[in-house]
Amino acid sequence: MTSGTAAQKLNDEVSWDDFDPGAYISHNYLKMQAVDEEIVSRVRDHFSDHFRGGGRVASGIDVGAGPNLYPALAMLPWCDRITLLERSSRNLEYLRGQCADYDRHWDQFWDVLCRDEAYAELDVTPRVRFKEAVQQPEPGSLFDLCADTRRWDLGTMFFVAESITTSIDEFRRGVGCFMSVLNPGAPFAAAFMEHSQGYRVGEVDFPATREIDEAEVETALGDFTQDAKMYRLANPGDLVRDGYTGMILVCGRRKE
Repeated sequence: MTSGTAAQKLNDEVSWDDFDPGAYISHNYLKMQAVDEEIVSRVRDHFSDHFRGGGRVASGIDVGAGPNLYPALAMLPWCDRITLLERSSRNLEYLRGQCADYDRHWDQFWDVLCRDEAYAELDVTPRVRFKEAVQQPEPGSLFDLCADTRRWDLGTMFFVAESITTSIDEFRRGVGCFMSVLNPGAPFAAAFMEHSQGYRVGEVDFPATREIDEAEVETALGDFTQDAKMYRLANPGDLVRDGYTGMILVCGRRKE
């Protein structure tokens, strides 16, 4: 999307079923970008440091999974079941097709994860473990979680809360909804686009919350987290697409 003054667009006003997973993957994930390698590496180390020697927990959730498998891959050694929550019907169809045998381009992300022995020494192949652990993708919105009574022991949310609305209030509410479904002490990883002007997938433009920076992310997460570390990633010359200034990754735990 181009810069300039734009009308507010709320999440429910977006036609999410027009999201084209094939176009999104072609632009973002067929060849691993350096910034994604850094994100995967930091999330891997965060989860490994938390769980090493402690065995698996029961459940993990990737909120707003979209056509991105690396958050779920990062959870494979650490939980018995993984829920993929996704609103778009086309993304849900893509995810269902990946459960039995995911596409080969995701192997490059697994190779980065395998630089830690917990991933490299998984007792089965990652495809078998993915099929065992990943439940059928669950239709639903990030905001549905605010009324959900279930709780998960591990969570990820990558480029979701700020990439579904132009409203800073909806962004803050979405972050709260994600954190509300994590059990006390649960480790999490969340990533955000900094000052995104919106983004195009195929021929369709989607909204984003422009105000996002490190201070705003810290404010949105502050009441929910402990032991959190924040990383600002990507120099302008390394951006995967136009229209944002960087990425922000937070790794931490749900407040006890």
